[in-house]
Amino acid sequence: MTPTRYSFEQDPARFIVEQVQAFVVDNPGNRLKDLDGSPLFEEPLVAFAEGEDPLFQDYRRIIGEFHLTPREALERSGTAGKSPGSVSVISWVLPIAKPTKLANRKETTGPSVHWNQVRWLGQALNDSLGKHVVGLLQEKGYQAMVPDQAPYFEVRQLANGSASNWSQRHVAYAAGLGTFSLSDGLITTKGIALRLNSVVTDLKLPASPRKYSSHTANCPFLVNGSCGACIQRCPAGAITAQGHDKLKCRDWLQSLHKTLLGKPGYMGRYAACGLCQTKVPCESGIPKVKATG
Repeated sequence: MTPTRYSFEQDPARFIVEQVQAFVVDNPGNRLKDLDGSPLFEEPLVAFAEGEDPLFQDYRRIIGEFHLTPREALERSGTAGKSPGSVSVISWVLPIAKPTKLANRKETTGPSVHWNQVRWLGQALNDSLGKHVVGLLQEKGYQAMVPDQAPYFEVRQLANGSASNWSQRHVAYAAGLGTFSLSDGLITTKGIALRLNSVVTDLKLPASPRKYSSHTANCPFLVNGSCGACIQRCPAGAITAQGHDKLKCRDWLQSLHKTLLGKPGYMGRYAACGLCQTKVPCESGIPKVKATG
């Protein structure tokens, strides 16, 4: 296993970052064993958010009153017993590895086998990582839980599509990991092709800075109308200059489910897609905003 340099007692934040990174990089489950043995994910990005950040109250207005604050998530988990003194959120990005992105670039109507398997094998790895981080914190005497693995986690069907009561993208934005795209993804320093997860704890951790000027600062189209490559990549026509149509996207995923999941190598509850996250300028980093006019 990759050696860690910091102990929990020396620097809890650095210890957590190193533990998350080592868990993914060294994990035998981080390989597409039935394909080419390539990794699912590159080294994770890890950041922290203050549980009382006003953004979490804003999300109740932006997403819906049902969206939980970190304190609510921890208190409702059953691990608290009493209201915790401080609340922090650990958020991480699992960047999808290059071989999978290269495979998906070639597709025009649905996901490659690589992308499909990373979606579902990656979910299992991501869930295990959440439990691992919770275990590390609980061993040190702290409360910790993974909101999207809690009994009260839910996805609601709204008029414009589905929304959960714990949005990993919004949590990652609050932690300074990236900003939103025209396609509704999160553009990070490792790009938009990724998976996300988070843990809430009563361990006080230093909030990571948000090094962007707005919630759309990393998307050239939303900055000044340049780019728009994801519009052309979407086989469902679900991405336009007006944004991402969740209902069209959902219907397309359902049609892919019927056509792909019987084919060799494909797995999971649905096929996934990811075309708007590959063969686009934000695939593996933050694209430069080009001057217009």
